[in-house]
Amino acid sequence: MVVMSKPVILTGLRANNDLHIGNYFGALLPLIDMAKTRADEFEINLFVPDLHSFTTPIEHSQLQAQIMHNLKLFVAAGLPLDNPNIRIYRQSYIPAHSELTWILDCFTGFGQMRRMTQFKEKTKTKERLDQAVVEAELYHKAMQTMGQASNYEELSAKQLELSQHMNAAIDLIGQIEDRQGTASVGLFNYPVLMAADILLYDAEYVPVGDDQTQHLEFARDIAERMNNKFGELFVVPKPVKQQHEFFGKDQGLRIKDLSDPSRKMSKSDETGKGIIFLGDTPEAASKKIMSATTDSVGVVHYDIEKQPGVANLLQIMALAEGGELSSVVDRFEGQTSYGDLKTAVAASLRELLSSFQAKLEQVNEAALLAKLQVDEAAMNEKANQTLLKVQKAVGLR
Repeated sequence: MVVMSKPVILTGLRANNDLHIGNYFGALLPLIDMAKTRADEFEINLFVPDLHSFTTPIEHSQLQAQIMHNLKLFVAAGLPLDNPNIRIYRQSYIPAHSELTWILDCFTGFGQMRRMTQFKEKTKTKERLDQAVVEAELYHKAMQTMGQASNYEELSAKQLELSQHMNAAIDLIGQIEDRQGTASVGLFNYPVLMAADILLYDAEYVPVGDDQTQHLEFARDIAERMNNKFGELFVVPKPVKQQHEFFGKDQGLRIKDLSDPSRKMSKSDETGKGIIFLGDTPEAASKKIMSATTDSVGVVHYDIEKQPGVANLLQIMALAEGGELSSVVDRFEGQTSYGDLKTAVAASLRELLSSFQAKLEQVNEAALLAKLQVDEAAMNEKANQTLLKVQKAVGLR
């Protein structure tokens, strides 16, 4: 029987899509540092959420290769394979995740899932609903002024305005229905699976970004609901405030899109010009840096508001060199050549990618697979213990 003798920290490793340097500096390195520094006091569960991978459309034939590639990225970035307190496992290799999700589904309200912000954002529900409300308000405002029309032409114009606002509102509601109609039940149901991921292992601490805090609160809510109904089945994760106190809320430096430094670096950049992937060649990454958007000021200053492009380049250089931002700023402050700054940033990034990609080539895949096999056996045992307790409580065993 597997017994978690220490408190559990649980977090997921991305299963698909290449990682970019924003992921590397903002998530991957901090995650690995957390695992290594806290492994003496905590059990660290780093799982691959491969079942989450196709809540939205993907190329399924590439999923297995992407899973292994991203696991290798974590090893190349310093994730130790020889620490028994750090467990890595694939979600789909632990069937209890899926079975517990179904049981939790049956104690989850449809309305509660509909209120999940991420589902609304991914289906553009909130954006379109807000627009529909505006159109409805304009419709009512036009309706109130109908009686002020002094002649047939004005009355016709008012009627046309009414028709336009009404049709716009109807069209937006239709778009919401179409968008939600094409969204998968898996996307809608995602928070319940995430709750199962957490509750199977008695995880108290789950580092999540702001976009996932609502899901963590749901995991706490469903755990408390089941505990109140059936007795102490689950360890309830710590509240979001305590999570932030434990992991630290400081978000650190956040790399922005090279083409549009007003937004964060993201895979949603369809051109690929504003994003640097860990798999980009050093030469390709260098070209993207040299083409990065700056400004017309013509003098290097670290000012996120007024010179976001220049500030972004300074941040990238500080992160690539592993040094203090202030020292990088001091080196370039007041210079009048953005080209010199870009050249220096490109050189730092070329060196970083060359070193990282060399480490990636050296990852021992046999050792990685052996680690997965051992940890997945242990995690299956622990997850099945929790699942059996729940199955007995609800009358399935």
